[in-house]
Amino acid sequence: MWVAVDAMSGDYGPECIVEGAVNASNDWGNQVVLVGREEDLVEILLKYEYDSNKIKVVHATEIIDMNDSPSVAVRAMEDSSIVQAVKLVAQKECIGVFSPGNTGATMAAALLHMGRLNKVMRPPIAAPIPRETGKPMVLLDAGANVDCKPEYLVQFALMGDIYARQVLGIESPKVGLLSNGEEDKKGSAVTLKAFDTLKKIKVIDFIGNIEGRDLYGSGREVDVVVCDGFIGNIVLKATEGLSKSIFNVLRNSIKESSLAQTGALLLKPTFTAVKRRLDYAEYGGALLLGVEGICMIGHGSSSALAVKNAIRVITECGQHELNEKLAARMTEIRV
Repeated sequence: MWVAVDAMSGDYGPECIVEGAVNASNDWGNQVVLVGREEDLVEILLKYEYDSNKIKVVHATEIIDMNDSPSVAVRAMEDSSIVQAVKLVAQKECIGVFSPGNTGATMAAALLHMGRLNKVMRPPIAAPIPRETGKPMVLLDAGANVDCKPEYLVQFALMGDIYARQVLGIESPKVGLLSNGEEDKKGSAVTLKAFDTLKKIKVIDFIGNIEGRDLYGSGREVDVVVCDGFIGNIVLKATEGLSKSIFNVLRNSIKESSLAQTGALLLKPTFTAVKRRLDYAEYGGALLLGVEGICMIGHGSSSALAVKNAIRVITECGQHELNEKLAARMTEIRV
């Protein structure tokens, strides 16, 4: 199962992406196609030992910048690394694609060249979010669809349930609709209509409305959180910012006391474990669900570890037939 990787995007350049790809191939046997400027990629690969049967390079001359207009760039820059990587999936040469580049361009390229699964109205971004204990929950939509209709939210719930089962390994996911109160009548006109539909669907365990405090394990137990992309993206960015702030405050407080520094040395394994649990790199990125093929969108500052894990997750999605199960669910439930 070959995975196409946009090797020219991201904040750290191709060196970091190539390192992650080589590690995925060497450690787990993953098969990777690096897409980008061939001369640059081949030169970087010379630094590593790897199985040449498991890593290929596909040449692409152009790079879509973070500041480029997604829809314009995707159509104007046909030979960009993002577009060429997506085309490999559309042509069935790869099972999925990963890009840490321009999120809008990755989405636009996927929709243009890969297309949507049958019956899918709007593909959402599914982002894993760590919580106090157990496996992470999944938040969708995390930014693909700012304005949503009730039926979009219903489909997000159906797809999120499959994601939680197949990707996170949760046997019976609890699905909640993010609102400003747990009561059935709380929420916007859109969420109220979505609520009425979701409570009638028996193939998912819909627990009703949830509040912000439920997101991290402090309130009701929930595995799949459904909301529109406007709210979801704010939640995602706020979560990232809060986790960084907590560690910065802790680090600065430790520096102020020699006693605290001694205690920190003793607690270093614990701090490392907590940081790892909260690190997005452990999950690779966020999946764009509902497109013909597997598409993972990475953080702009994706590390080699994030790239390695993204390749692993995409491969596992192929092995678990994620898209086939999503397509079956969309056909089974008429919204």
